[in-house]
Amino acid sequence: MVRALAVSDEEVAGLRTDAARRFGVDLVIAAGDLAFDYLAELSDRVDRPGVLVPGNHDADLSGFTRRSGLWLRAGHPCDWPGPAGYEDADGRIVDVAGLRIAGLGGSVRYRPGPNQWTQRQQARRARKLVRVARRRQHRDGRGVDVLLTHAPPRGCGDREDGPHHGFECLHDVVAALQPRLLVHGHIHPYGDRVPDRILGRTRVVNVVGRRVLEV
Repeated sequence: MVRALAVSDEEVAGLRTDAARRFGVDLVIAAGDLAFDYLAELSDRVDRPGVLVPGNHDADLSGFTRRSGLWLRAGHPCDWPGPAGYEDADGRIVDVAGLRIAGLGGSVRYRPGPNQWTQRQQARRARKLVRVARRRQHRDGRGVDVLLTHAPPRGCGDREDGPHHGFECLHDVVAALQPRLLVHGHIHPYGDRVPDRILGRTRVVNVVGRRVLEV
């Protein structure tokens, strides 16, 4: 059993303290649109690694790779602009803290800027992610435990205004990979109770603010 502190979109008062350790988590999962210094501090406070996907208000993290502990962009050494202690799972499969996590960040495109995709663009990224996940599973027999996204699947906790539409392709990703959890942000509850939803065998969880999850 892996215990994770999942966060997104809204900073939670009190988490920038050692009180965050009381959750006893193995991992921090970030679903986007949080200040990178906040995320770095969370990882530091709980003394555990983190994994993230970017939201539509985050900086562009694309094109960065890490080899032998060194960050590269276009083949040149560089500083990664993301939070210290985190793996970027956007469009990737990452293994961290005993979990296999597949990631697709960003929202539906509604203005100029990074981390926004049309439905067709995100569908292409989704198909590539599924191919990578299946190759990894064929190689080592392990499936995906968590699908980490910023926006939810269309019709599964999203909204009807354009910027808060979910992605249609996430239904296909869930069907193909059958993760135990789909963790997302982007949809602010504004004080309302947000129930978990079920897609097949996958529990869909909105983690705006914070949730403690067990996988």
